[in-house]
Amino acid sequence: MHQGNHSTLEEFVLRGIPVPGHLLSLFFCLLFLVFALTLMGNLIIVVVVLLDSRLHSPMYFFLVNLSLLEIAFTSSITPVTLSNLISTTRTISFSGCLAQCFFYFFLGVAEFLLLAVMSFDRYVAICKPLHYASIMSFRLCLRLVLFCWSIGFIFMIVPVTAISQLSFCRSNVINHFFCDIEPLLALSCSSKHFIELIDFMIAIIVLLGSLVVTTVSYVAIISMVLSIPSASGKKKAFSTCSAHITVASIYYGSAIFMYMRPSKIPSLDLKKAVSILTAVVTPLLNPFIYTLRNEKVKKALRDLLKGRSYTSAHF
Repeated sequence: MHQGNHSTLEEFVLRGIPVPGHLLSLFFCLLFLVFALTLMGNLIIVVVVLLDSRLHSPMYFFLVNLSLLEIAFTSSITPVTLSNLISTTRTISFSGCLAQCFFYFFLGVAEFLLLAVMSFDRYVAICKPLHYASIMSFRLCLRLVLFCWSIGFIFMIVPVTAISQLSFCRSNVINHFFCDIEPLLALSCSSKHFIELIDFMIAIIVLLGSLVVTTVSYVAIISMVLSIPSASGKKKAFSTCSAHITVASIYYGSAIFMYMRPSKIPSLDLKKAVSILTAVVTPLLNPFIYTLRNEKVKKALRDLLKGRSYTSAHF
């Protein structure tokens, strides 16, 4: 891989989101509102789970980590996007661009791994209920969460470090609203085969690997649920999984569309639209899906608003 000198390149220009001028203020307000609701909604989940001992179980421990990931993930993209909407320059420093690229993909990888872990947790809870407490111990849960965060971090060190060594001599205008790997590589005149190979391998390992774990877990869950004789028992079992299935479907669908598609299918503007859904809208859906479809969380939130405290037990 050719290593070039990027010392003359101090910043990139983000082309941004193609919004008509007369709709710019409205779009800014809408994006800011979504960002604020995302932060508030995910923080509420974190606070409710931490303060209510009835939610001190593996399922909600993973949910807290998912909410923290959502907060960090959307914060790596949205503030810069909001700033560029009202800025005439739309610039981002070279180091800031690399940092944004790193955190976007690091947190994204960690989220997919955590979704697979959450599906495994639901499998153990439904298919092996008598052994659930012994299998999903706090030590194992903590190790699984640390695995998700650390693997995401380690996986993205190599490609982002390699990108930092490229020579960018064609242009400094990134045709996107954030520092995505694909438009960054398009600006380089160095050999990019190594980075593209690493990027493809990470996508295969993370997306397909976690998708296989999730799919196998839910095939086993569905088989077990269908064997339950009572309709009420089936409904109760499915209700504990429905929120996770919904969130996982949104994540995998959008990610596979963007990063594992034939390159000629969608236009870049369509990819930008899907990126907005993934980076901005999807993190907003997480707290609403889990609160609206989870009676325990809704009850804990109502009790918290009424001033009732359930903090005597521990996880």
